[in-house]
Amino acid sequence: MQELDGKTALVTGATSGIGRQQALALSRAGARVVVLGRRAEQLEETVEFIRQAGGEASALQGSLVLDESLMELARRGAEYYGDIDILFNTAGVNLRQHADDVTMDSWKTTLDLNLGVPFFLARQLVPGMRRKGWGKIINIASLQSTRAFANGIAYGASKGGICQLTRAMAEAWSSDGIGCNAIAPGFFPTELTESLFNDDATSHRLAASTAIGRNGKLEDLDGVTLFLASHASDYITGQTISVDGGFTAK
Repeated sequence: MQELDGKTALVTGATSGIGRQQALALSRAGARVVVLGRRAEQLEETVEFIRQAGGEASALQGSLVLDESLMELARRGAEYYGDIDILFNTAGVNLRQHADDVTMDSWKTTLDLNLGVPFFLARQLVPGMRRKGWGKIINIASLQSTRAFANGIAYGASKGGICQLTRAMAEAWSSDGIGCNAIAPGFFPTELTESLFNDDATSHRLAASTAIGRNGKLEDLDGVTLFLASHASDYITGQTISVDGGFTAK
């Protein structure tokens, strides 16, 4: 039920970290993958990793900006292999500003990319999913969807919004056969968390905060990625699944 042969996936933020890992997992399950990101060299690296493993992938370079250019990216994404079946809204930004330092511009940047882009990109791709009577939209939530962290007021607001956006997407589109869910990762080694993992004391403290007793490895996300992208989750929609080693259970 987790095979994706014949399906086409679009993954934003696929130049590194979670997005790249998701693209690799989807490809191994048989999906053709369009990887979207700003950095051409890293995108090509992702494509090369997939192709070396026997998969099929194409790079779509572009910036996720909340204007008409986003609609053009969606259109171009569907040119490679046809209508997109599976969308992973993985790109995001965390500027880590104290509440006193947040500006209107930085607030807008965070909310546009983390919350606005996932909705408008998904809405642009929904007609293709609707024509097939099946599709999957997977958003990326966060520990900060439910907990307040220092210097995370704008990021936390955007990720709290993602959970409600996911529920609202499900209400709007699930009757068309489109499942809409979210993944809330704990602490994983990515570019956004590099400073935390480079500090041994902080890394050990975070690991001790989980029920399992360790921080996440990117491959820990493969199972939930394939589950939510495949027929295995066809009767699940509007949900946010935490993949955090039990961080939020303690």
